[in-house]
Amino acid sequence: MTISTSNEQLAAQPRVEAVAAPSQPPPPPASSVPGPPPRTLWSRFIILALCMALVLSALAFGTVHAWSLAVFQGGAALVVALWMMDAWRSRTLRFSRNLLQLPLLGLIVLGFIQLMPLGAGGSGDIGAGLLTTEPVRSLSFDPYATRVVIIQLLALLVYFAAALAFIDTPRRLRLITRTVIIFGFVLALFGLMQHFLNPYVIYWLREPKQAQPFGPFINRHHFAGYMELVLALPLGLLFSGAVERDRVPLYAFASVLMCIALVMTNSRGGIVSMLAEILFLFIITASIGRRRGGDKEEDAVDGRSRLRAAATRAGLGFAMILAVFMLVLYFGGEESLSRFVGTVNAQDPTTGRAHFWKGTVALIKDHPLTGVGLGAFSAVYPRYDTGSSGLYRLEQAHNDYLQILSDGGIVGGALGLIFLAALFLTAFRRMATHDKFRRGVALGALAGCAGVLVHSFFDFTLHTTANALLFLFLAALATVNGRVEEPDTSRRRHRRRRRRSTAGEDAAPLSEEQTQEQAAA
Repeated sequence: MTISTSNEQLAAQPRVEAVAAPSQPPPPPASSVPGPPPRTLWSRFIILALCMALVLSALAFGTVHAWSLAVFQGGAALVVALWMMDAWRSRTLRFSRNLLQLPLLGLIVLGFIQLMPLGAGGSGDIGAGLLTTEPVRSLSFDPYATRVVIIQLLALLVYFAAALAFIDTPRRLRLITRTVIIFGFVLALFGLMQHFLNPYVIYWLREPKQAQPFGPFINRHHFAGYMELVLALPLGLLFSGAVERDRVPLYAFASVLMCIALVMTNSRGGIVSMLAEILFLFIITASIGRRRGGDKEEDAVDGRSRLRAAATRAGLGFAMILAVFMLVLYFGGEESLSRFVGTVNAQDPTTGRAHFWKGTVALIKDHPLTGVGLGAFSAVYPRYDTGSSGLYRLEQAHNDYLQILSDGGIVGGALGLIFLAALFLTAFRRMATHDKFRRGVALGALAGCAGVLVHSFFDFTLHTTANALLFLFLAALATVNGRVEEPDTSRRRHRRRRRRSTAGEDAAPLSEEQTQEQAAA
């Protein structure tokens, strides 16, 4: 069995060998040329399992209950089994060298370190801990919660690694992208229907006791976070010009409907993140247009077209925002935006979050290196809650950045920072491609990740399994390598035209041998 990595050099190697000069010996037979492994039936089942996990994780109340978590983790085990069957059938074990997998693996290792016994009573003597009846201490203040988080991270890592390894063709990239867009549209439509008919009951069957639901999600803020993620892909394709002209109204309608569903949640963090997402798309699209300029003559010719494209994108963004708020006011009335506007000048515009953050900062100061343990925040926070004398149990810090520092300390914060840096740097490199669809997907996926990262300053949407899975899927779509790009036929045609004009061959047609040589070049 061989090992196949998603390396662009391997994918490009057969193309280089095909350009051998006629005087050189012929290239080796196809059987000896390293190339991508054959796609098996098992790899198709893995793509199906990824799509099913994406859909079912959202429909199962966001996958926050024990039974849904068990199904989600069982799906990850199924993906591993299918992965091994694919390796057995193709005699090749596929995996990706994408660096984004390493920080996730590092968090899992950190969780295991936090579970290591330190001895009874904090003596540090492991042998003494084995001979006493006192409970064995560890770095984690809640070992059970840390074990649950480790299992969940393992499942997410499996889905993420499978997406990076098996989304390896332009067709599969389009399949996953369209699955996300279509499902996001259907989910937004269902959420709006349920909101107008009975906003307090999920599926018209279950009424949460201590939360305000929206769609299938128990927490409306988490539904807003999900809409931020799915909304970014159609917007990215529209802003990059990757959508055919006859399909632009469909993508625009789907985007507007998702925006309306997001605004109707009355999530202030979601609305702010949506606006930041659209601004991010406009700025990055304009910068990509400047970087992709060719020589001076081409820049002079395309300058006006890029200016018109920038004006079109700006008009599209403002028109979409205006249309969304007008439709929200039309269907929901003035009270639909009353919460967003009415609490801006309140004494506590953070709705209690400032108090939560103050206690979390004090917790981080006392446990700076490795934190209190993954998932152990709720067990430790009451000691730092001065407002309610430690009687109030807070499950999350309502700020993902503070919580990763409280749960994982400086080590966890550094791993998160490495993940974000690798995500943005790799995604920006992937946008420098000739393939418009690939560029639009990378742009939209990165914008979705950026939008939910803004929301993470005010909430904990990434602690919902469905949102975390979709976030990792978008990270995979933004950073998967060049195997998913269409061949650059336009660049080849441009080179042939320039060679003809340089050699004065515009009037004379090329011979068949010259055409074949230039096509190979």
